[in-house]
Amino acid sequence: MLGSGLGARQLFVANAAGSLRSDTFPGDLMLISDRSPLIGEATDKRFVNLVDAYGPDMRARLIEVARGVGVDLKSGVYAWYSVPNFETPAEIHTLHILGADAVGMSTVPEVILGQFLGLEWVAVSAITNMGAGMGDEVISHEHTKAMAPIGAQNLEQLIRGFLRGRGEG
Repeated sequence: MLGSGLGARQLFVANAAGSLRSDTFPGDLMLISDRSPLIGEATDKRFVNLVDAYGPDMRARLIEVARGVGVDLKSGVYAWYSVPNFETPAEIHTLHILGADAVGMSTVPEVILGQFLGLEWVAVSAITNMGAGMGDEVISHEHTKAMAPIGAQNLEQLIRGFLRGRGEG
């Protein structure tokens, strides 16, 4: 294991994402079980094995923490699109057909690098909107920033509980 230059071996990542599921709404949290890096230019030519990139042991611990603190933590596949645009209804429909449960503009590049470095990861999406065409809201960066605090209290409980489980926090 290479690890990071700072001595880190694990990382807890959070992001804002749009839901592609009819049972996951703004304010919900989704534990990422897999990812779909559908587009993006590779900045490194190394091939990184991404099977179990979202650490199964850390995921299991976080599910246990969520139960213990009473947070409804859904689980699903996260699709990544590069910034700075939101997806179209057709792209959302395609992602749903391909098995994605949420979509966002971050996390996947960090996980790929972390996997290369030998870090164990866990990632949670704070759902801020329904995917384009799935709801009535007008999706924008302002809307995302306004909706992010809805899931923040539950995310804070998860992070605090996760750290307490390690004897920290």
